Amino acid sequence: MDSVAQLTFIIFLSWISHVSSEAIIRLPSENEIPGEYCDSWRLAVETNNVGAWNQIPANCVDSVAEYMTGERYKRDCEVVGKFSLKFAKRVALAGDGRDAWVFDIDETLLSNVPYYKAVGFGSEIFNETSFNNWVKLADAPAMPSSLSLFKELQELGFKIFLLTGRSEFQRNVTEANLLFAGYRNWERLILRGPFDQRKSATDYKSEKREELVNEGYRIHGNSGDQWSDLWGYSVASRSFKLPNPMYFIP
Repeated sequence: MDSVAQLTFIIFLSWISHVSSEAIIRLPSENEIPGEYCDSWRLAVETNNVGAWNQIPANCVDSVAEYMTGERYKRDCEVVGKFSLKFAKRVALAGDGRDAWVFDIDETLLSNVPYYKAVGFGSEIFNETSFNNWVKLADAPAMPSSLSLFKELQELGFKIFLLTGRSEFQRNVTEANLLFAGYRNWERLILRGPFDQRKSATDYKSEKREELVNEGYRIHGNSGDQWSDLWGYSVASRSFKLPNPMYFIP
């Protein structure tokens, strides 16, 4: 290394020792403009850079509420639906009834925003009992862009499988809610059985997709609001994630 290179390297080491990692890569401070911090936090959540988390930052409740109940969330979901349909139209279906598309349910086909509005849009720790009581009402509305995609995929010839983290005891109320919301003629509704309860969502959904593949189905597309809906093994040819800054499921 010549003298110029050595001097440059020494200057670099001196500079880097005085700069914290936070100054190199960081979210905007929570003390800065809340909207800017919360937008950055939401982006980090969607790209899975935050990792596991169990509630939104307290000062982002208003920001998340505004997003989930406003036009931006609706438009973001519409964009995901349009990209999904664009891909689906390029798939050369075999015509043997084995071309499949997998959908998650909560925050993918059905919206639980009315429930989360009552519990701080994810600012409170998830309460399974409270959420199950909401599910019993069978009152979750359809997500419009997903309902449209669902119907268009059926018209194209895809077999639709619904793969949810809900449990088997919720089958009847889940089917009722889907029908009330406008969904019809899915191929199969897959829920957690007794031996699935302790599995992570990634493991459980991977296993169920593998079962479909072993039955001879080709999973071309998979739509979900959690990375755990989409990751693992026996994954779809293309996976499409809908936004959800309210909760994280591993």
